[in-house]
This record gives sequence, structure tokens and C-alpha cells, in this order.
Amino acid sequence: MHFLDQAKIFVRSGAGGPGAVSFRREKFIEYGGPDGGEGGKGGDIIFEAVAGLNTLIDFRYTQHFRAPRGKGGSGSNRTGAGGRDLVIRVPVGTQVLSDDKEHVLADFTVPGEKRVFFKGGDGGRGNASYKSSTNRAPRQHGTGWPGEEAWLWLRLKLLADAGLVGLPNAGKSTFINATTNAKAKVGDYPFTTTRPQLGVVSHRNREFVIADIPGLIEGAADGAGIGDRFLGHIERCRVLLHLVDATEDKPVENYRIVRAELDAYGAGLIDKPEVIALNKIDALDPAEVKKLAAKLKRASKAEVMLLSGAAGTGLEAVLDRLVEAIGPAEAAPAISADDEDEPGEWSPI
Repeated sequence: MHFLDQAKIFVRSGAGGPGAVSFRREKFIEYGGPDGGEGGKGGDIIFEAVAGLNTLIDFRYTQHFRAPRGKGGSGSNRTGAGGRDLVIRVPVGTQVLSDDKEHVLADFTVPGEKRVFFKGGDGGRGNASYKSSTNRAPRQHGTGWPGEEAWLWLRLKLLADAGLVGLPNAGKSTFINATTNAKAKVGDYPFTTTRPQLGVVSHRNREFVIADIPGLIEGAADGAGIGDRFLGHIERCRVLLHLVDATEDKPVENYRIVRAELDAYGAGLIDKPEVIALNKIDALDPAEVKKLAAKLKRASKAEVMLLSGAAGTGLEAVLDRLVEAIGPAEAAPAISADDEDEPGEWSPI
């Protein structure tokens, strides 16, 4: 499945149906009078967060969403049928933004969460509602209220417990492959990861989700490399795992570069709990590893863990630290059999 974390869509709620102009024409009814019914209400635009999705790719091919309008009223004071509500299903973690991306209009973080975004227009009045002592045979009627419409941006921020950060080739993909069921691409060149990856870690009777994002380089906040647009996917993480490549010439400087980019991005990333791991220690002598770890500890003022994702060294200790930082598991909401949808082809509506 292709990954897409931003999409622009057009939504419009349904307009109200027109009221009717009608008069009773029944045998033996001398003064029938007006009996035009009101128009039906237009359909609402509703967003719903569904579990099991981690991409907005469906909205690349379906971009316009219009709820049906209400039906017109008719004689015998019959109100027109209302338009069906249009439910737009989005992945958990989706934000709805204004057309200029300046305002977050909705944020869906819980599976099953629904929100009426645009209400359909009310139906127009039939001529029966205009009857009065001085207007015994009204012929006016309401045309129905229009619906609401707007261009919106959908932005997906993946929900994960831990996020992997580091320079390109720091070993993030190797780590997530070694600890989860993910199959991230691994190569000996920068930016082998071009889109976020999610994996589920099972460790000591605990399960948690870890997110791997493309590597950061100096100037990422200004668009260098792949930039920092994917940092949004770790905004909701409880802890960051910062991998530092021990085989690079200046690991301490590399650590500072990534921290500076997190600070420049904002959104509280610089203040999140951080686990620092010196990776690829299997490629160096133990004495050299000890020296580098001491330098990194002085620079970061935090404990530095030793790790080799490829050799499996130190994985258990790092996962223990992540579990400790994530905290107790939250109870998952119970889902009854009646709430489960029938399997079928996916569609955003």
C-alpha cells in the first residue's frame, strides 16, 4: 500500500429541499386551503476515525465529497425526505485543516470517534406554513437553505508509542527490523527510508508501536534532504529513541545536529523523554566505544546505551528502557460483535 500523509479534499453538505405549493382538492371539501409540506433537510458531512489504516492514499483518487440534498415537500402536508448523511472515514491520527493550513479544525485520535463537520441545510417552508387570517391562499414557499462547503486539508500523524530519530544511515531501519514485524528497506546509502514505517514490538508481555521516520540532516527544518515534514508523525510519541552512529567521524556533533533540528521544528519534540543509543558498536573496539560513549554522555547529560541492531547487541536493554519510558499500557476499548463491520473493499465513504 502506498503511503500518503497529506491530501486536499472538497466537501459540501446537502442543501435543504424546497417547500411545496399545494392546495387540497377533495370532493365535498368546499374550502380545502393550502397543504404544501416542507422540504427535507440536507445530508450532513461527518468524519469518522477508523482503526487499521495508516495512509490517506484513498483520498488521492476520491477528492470531492458531496452529501445529497433533501427532497422537496409535497401536498397533504408531506415533508420531503432528508438527504443521507455522508460519512468520510479517515485513519486514526488524522487532522482536518483549513484550506490555508493555518487552523486545525478537527483532530481524530480515538478509533470510532465521529464528528459532524458540516450540517445540511434545513428544508424550505411549504405554503401551508404561510397561511394566516389575512393570507388564506398563500402561494409562496421556501427554496431550502444551502449547505456548507469548503476545501480542506487532511494531515495524518501516525500514532506510535516510541519514535526513532537520527541522521541517515544511523541504523534506524535495521533496529526496527530487528525488534518488530516491519520490513523496512536497509541499504548502505543515505535516505533508504523515504516514508515513515510502523512496527509493533512484543517485549516482556508488552506490545507497543514504534515509528521510523526518514533521517534528518543539518538544515532539515529549511528543507534540506527530505526535510522535516515527517517529524509530525512522532509528535504524539511518548518517548524518542535517538540512534547515533558510532562509526561516523563526529558522533557527538551528529547528535547535536539532530537535536537542533528537533528544536527548530517545535511542537514540543525537544522536551520529550529521550533514550540515547550509540549504534553499530560491533564495528569498533570496546575501548573506542567506551571513549565515544563517555563523550556523548557529557554532551547530552544523559545515559548513553550501547547498541548494535545488526548483531543484536544491547537490544533487550534498549527495549527495557523504552517500556519504562512509555509507562503502563492503557486498556484498549472493548469492541462488541455488533460494532464490527463486515469485511469488504475499503472506501473512504
